[in-house]
Amino acid sequence: MIDTPIDEPEDGSDKKQETPTQQDNDTASADASADNSAGDQNPYADIAADEENSDDGGEINLDDILDPLSALQSERDDLKDQLLRAVAEMENTRRRSERDVAQSRKYGHTGFARDLLSVVENLSRAVEVLPEERDHLDDTMKNLVIGVEMISRELANVLERHGITRIMPLGEKFDPSRHQAMFEVPTDEAEPGHIVQVAQSGWMLHDRLLTPAMVGVAKAPADPAAETDDASKS
Repeated sequence: MIDTPIDEPEDGSDKKQETPTQQDNDTASADASADNSAGDQNPYADIAADEENSDDGGEINLDDILDPLSALQSERDDLKDQLLRAVAEMENTRRRSERDVAQSRKYGHTGFARDLLSVVENLSRAVEVLPEERDHLDDTMKNLVIGVEMISRELANVLERHGITRIMPLGEKFDPSRHQAMFEVPTDEAEPGHIVQVAQSGWMLHDRLLTPAMVGVAKAPADPAAETDDASKS
């Protein structure tokens, strides 16, 4: 019997053909998982790579970041300035309103007070001529005189309560802002420029003049010697 020779590998090795085993498959899966994990841990890797490959060489333009911030800051400053101006204007308006209301309350009845003064002056003249001795008067006239005096006093109180006061500048220095000179009186009993007669009293509404006082102002008397010289020369 003839034995058939078995073909052996030419390189003389007796290794069998290797086939992928389960261990090799697990190793490949582990390598792939490692690669995927590396990619998950650095999600910006692609972005960084794109920036490196960009034309500007990966440099960040600060102007692109600062310009919007500067615009927001400028807008904020403008809005703040507008707010401050609005608040200041409101405060000024409030103060003007308060001042106008106060002025209206203080001087709003100026026209009425000025028209009423003629009545007050006539009533004052009537009171001045009332007789002081009233014993000889009958009851009707006596009550009439007393009633006129009471009305005059009550009217004076009402005027004072509303800030309307009488100016009686007798003996005071002439003040053109409160007095009106009607005539001059030569006299040695008062200094020149001082008021020696009051033809009609004046009136004030708080610190505002309603009517000036009509007055006579003192002046120095003429020198008799000078008058004699003037007469002799003429």
